[in-house]
Amino acid sequence: MSQSESKFIPALGFSALTPFYDRLTRVALDEEGFKSRLIREACLAPGHRVLDLGAGTGTLTIMLKKAQPAAEIIGLDVDPNILAIAEKKAMASNLDIEFRRGSATAPPFEPGSFDRVVSSLVFHHLTTENKLRALRAAHALLKPGGELHIVDWGRAQNALMRGAFLAVQLFDGFETTTDNVRGRLPDFIAEAGFTSVAEVHHQMTVFGTLALYRASRGV
Repeated sequence: MSQSESKFIPALGFSALTPFYDRLTRVALDEEGFKSRLIREACLAPGHRVLDLGAGTGTLTIMLKKAQPAAEIIGLDVDPNILAIAEKKAMASNLDIEFRRGSATAPPFEPGSFDRVVSSLVFHHLTTENKLRALRAAHALLKPGGELHIVDWGRAQNALMRGAFLAVQLFDGFETTTDNVRGRLPDFIAEAGFTSVAEVHHQMTVFGTLALYRASRGV
């Protein structure tokens, strides 16, 4: 196991809280709404190979498969406990989804092997260095013309959202979350080699501003 894998942060910060992750995101955030928006932006087609980077409990992974059953959907996460939850959910839904254990900064796949890379609420867990490493890895995984779609905490829209986000920072740590609230993710995405980087949507939540970013691998 790599160093980055051995030091991963579980969902909600502690392994004991992992079983409550789905309930919290569903109640406190408009989870179905923002993930559905990401899926619409991704414009999945039959035959697409799609990677859910940091799949967590598999909610987005499952939604992707339901949205486009003829696409190959793969969920990647470093946490074996949360992957077990994801696999059970996929089996209960009778969906053919592959889940793999691995790090976002060093994903175990061949370069140029995906049409889409998507990610939900993962990057605020990564340091600046690892954000860039994960984005460069995502760029390498995409085929020419492939796209990246990310939902994560973004620049605070106002003082209320800035104050609300302090709860996330106190829980997840200022080192990894400050880039998000300062709105630096689009710059990092561009620095990793992506083109046509855009924030296509943002919304206020009880914990701060969620933003949806889209970018292209280029041709």
